[in-house]
Amino acid sequence: MKKLFLLPFTIGCFLFLTNPIQSQEATEKELPLKLQHAEPLYIDLIRDLGARKGEREWNIGAGITDNLDFDAYEFLVEYEWAVADRLGLEVEIPVTLFSRNSLNRNGTTRPNDRIESLKLAGQYTFLVSEKWQTSLAIGTITELEFTDLNSMQFNNLSQGVLVNPFFIAAKRFTNEWHGLIYTGPRFFSGWGGHDDYTAYEINSNLHYMIPGTGNFIGLEVNQLIKDGKLNTVLRPQMRLEIKNSLKIGIVPGISLNRDEERFSSFLRLIYEPQVH
Repeated sequence: MKKLFLLPFTIGCFLFLTNPIQSQEATEKELPLKLQHAEPLYIDLIRDLGARKGEREWNIGAGITDNLDFDAYEFLVEYEWAVADRLGLEVEIPVTLFSRNSLNRNGTTRPNDRIESLKLAGQYTFLVSEKWQTSLAIGTITELEFTDLNSMQFNNLSQGVLVNPFFIAAKRFTNEWHGLIYTGPRFFSGWGGHDDYTAYEINSNLHYMIPGTGNFIGLEVNQLIKDGKLNTVLRPQMRLEIKNSLKIGIVPGISLNRDEERFSSFLRLIYEPQVH
């Protein structure tokens, strides 16, 4: 009798436990295809490639850069979210503070502290190919650049607008090895005595993702061509998953143009609430 009594109870428990899983799997199949790509940690993407509507993420970043005669301390807060499948938006406010360092032998005056800009961006993933394990996206960043804090007034808040259209191509060579390139021109239109300029950036990435986790190690190479000069910074990096919704990125930087910058370090705290 006990076995007969336990049989329907066991079947009931089994159905109760498996039905949500089956429902979740069915829901997952109904969602648009999204490939997992390792995302660079210093110049990050606006949103995951192939993002699904409702996904969102908070980022807090902090870093220090040794610029020979002075140190730069950078801070940023950004919020990104997917307003529709494959379409992500971002709002970011970066701040930079400066201080003279002990190696300042030339008496160089440090730059003025700045709220760098109000950054608004959008990114659309127009191709997600399971066959080729590749995602392609386009987007644009518009930054209203502010004046230095010591000269900021109500009638003199900004010094120009930077527009940065970009293209992203990401490929999973294997489940573990991921490659990504992020590239595009930068057009700055200045006013109030600030000159216009044009530059071009090329950001190349190669990462190894630890199987079964969101952790990875890799190398991000940031290159900027401006006034006929190529500036390159190598950024080895790692991302550690503290829990499903919380990650931390650790990014040292090594400049190949030692006449302007030596070393840097950057930390990014990533909070990604679960989509219900």
